[in-house]
Amino acid sequence: MSLPEQLLLSDLLRHRVRCDQGLDHGVGVMAWMHPPVHRLLGWVSRPSALRNTRAVWRLDQCRGFDDQQVFVKGGPSETDQLTLERLPTLLDADLLDADGMRLGQVADLAYVPSTGEILHYLVSRSDPRLPGSSRWRLTPDRIVDQQPGLVSTGLRDLDDLPQARASVRQDFVRRSRQWREQLQHFGDRAGERLEGWLEEPPWDEQPSRRESDQPGRDFQSVDPDPLEDWDDDDWTEQQPYVRGRRSAESDGDPWI
Repeated sequence: MSLPEQLLLSDLLRHRVRCDQGLDHGVGVMAWMHPPVHRLLGWVSRPSALRNTRAVWRLDQCRGFDDQQVFVKGGPSETDQLTLERLPTLLDADLLDADGMRLGQVADLAYVPSTGEILHYLVSRSDPRLPGSSRWRLTPDRIVDQQPGLVSTGLRDLDDLPQARASVRQDFVRRSRQWREQLQHFGDRAGERLEGWLEEPPWDEQPSRRESDQPGRDFQSVDPDPLEDWDDDDWTEQQPYVRGRRSAESDGDPWI
């Protein structure tokens, strides 16, 4: 069972802690960190809802994960909630811009499980407890100053940071914008095709092939009536016989 290369603190706290004795020590409730060097030292779990004691685990006790549990080696250090509240942390601190105005709140962090190094913090513009809210990545080198409850930066806006996750609303707005652009593109193409059809002459107004070959002549001059120049004398001269009477030329041949 191996450790991941990096992990979110929120994912760690969702897992129930199970020690090598097979005991369940509850889910995680908070982090144990050292803010000056941006390192996670461990985390705290709550073994029982009826007791005020908390179990503190060092990060090097972690041995592996599955879908619902984190496995640790050894036993925890027990303490109470009042002592834990005095531990320094940057989580839930207000993020300030270059002018000292509030931009958001530090909601989560990503760390390396093998060393505890904090890679970046996740910042929320609104209440981080709201589901589906946006997250921005704040690396430690962007922090100018830090004190209990406050993190100062040289930022002008949260959009100066890379976005780690878009909110449900922003994702819907982005998808809606893409749909509108696609519909506009299809509408423009349909309009261009319709304009092309309207510019073509109707079928009954298109000139025939003979008219295009012989300009200046009307349809009747191109296709005259075949009965107009009929001559009965010419027709009888061309026939070999008429009404059972053989012509003189065919008397010698019975097959004609």
